[in-house]
Amino acid sequence: MTGISTLGQALRQIENLNLQQQQFATLSTQLATGKKTQTYSGLNTDAITSVRARTSLTSTDVYINNIDRSNITINLTLGAIEEFQAQTQEFAKTSINFLQQGDHQTGDIVYYDDPATPEVETIIVGNTSANMDVEYSAIVDHANNLFGFLGELLNSQEGDRYLLAGADGRTKPFTDTGTLEASISTLILEWKDGNITTEELIADLYDGEASAANPNAITDSAIGFSAPITNGSAGDIFVRADENSEFKYTTLANERSLRDVIVTMAFLKNENLPPIVNSYETSTYPAPPDQRGAPGATASEQQDSFYELYNVLATKANTTIDDIDQIRFRLETVRAQMTETKQAHANEKSLLLDTVANIEDVDTNEVAVRLTTLQTQLQASYSVTSLTQNLSLVNFL
Repeated sequence: MTGISTLGQALRQIENLNLQQQQFATLSTQLATGKKTQTYSGLNTDAITSVRARTSLTSTDVYINNIDRSNITINLTLGAIEEFQAQTQEFAKTSINFLQQGDHQTGDIVYYDDPATPEVETIIVGNTSANMDVEYSAIVDHANNLFGFLGELLNSQEGDRYLLAGADGRTKPFTDTGTLEASISTLILEWKDGNITTEELIADLYDGEASAANPNAITDSAIGFSAPITNGSAGDIFVRADENSEFKYTTLANERSLRDVIVTMAFLKNENLPPIVNSYETSTYPAPPDQRGAPGATASEQQDSFYELYNVLATKANTTIDDIDQIRFRLETVRAQMTETKQAHANEKSLLLDTVANIEDVDTNEVAVRLTTLQTQLQASYSVTSLTQNLSLVNFL
């Protein structure tokens, strides 16, 4: 007769219950978290693959965040540049409509008859007033208002950083110190006095760097650009888009086209530019005029000199519109490259997430079925254990 060990049965039953309870706890955790295990060691040989995939995911997220932050900066910069261009375009329309005839002064024409000759001469030598008419004043007012507004655009900010200051984003890129106005006033007076030609005046305005050939050129410092921008130490702005790529998207306030517009507006609004022809309000020709007009011996020559200069300024305002497009194109190119790189990162991220999911995630439907089955088995085990505990010699007899 075979003997039955009650202790052995109990121990085996306890072991089965513990195993089922462990399995129940594991399945419950998997159902709650959707993960196979809460530790990498539980993934066995797949742990290394999972760790590498997650490391790559972290790097990919960093690159995507870099691109997103840089894209915000580029969008804000483009907004400032596009507004700068739009305002310049509006001024160009105004300047084109300016009638280039007459002296645009509100007084009367001053004629001269040379007493040394028997003929009666009616040479126009000036005007009785230096006050300008509405048409000319509109140009000056527009340039004056635009100068201040464009200066604000050059100082556009993202938070507490200036967009057009390069890597030195804490330093204000442009400040109207008054030096530009003073420099232009000096050049205008030199031009009116015949000490410099119109060509030399234009070179002084737009060359940008003083040299032995052009010592009076208006520099970036005189315009009011910051020291880092002026001396070239502002630095470039880059975005790290991936492990091997950096994209530069630097735009500085003294970009040639932006600089030329600021100088043009400052010149046209300068109070020393008018009148176009000499004004004789209290004096009488050939005595010195009360205010000097453009270079020339007669009013006709002065008008020709003024409109020659004005045409150069108006043309500069027009050509800079296309030059500003180059800045926009440069920024748009970088943005397109970043968008393409970001899409590549997004595709890589999707693959990495699939890899991690295949290794770490569980099928919750399958886990739920297994959990229900195990729960039934566990309840059965408890029932068997209960029956076993109720066995005794009295019941057996």
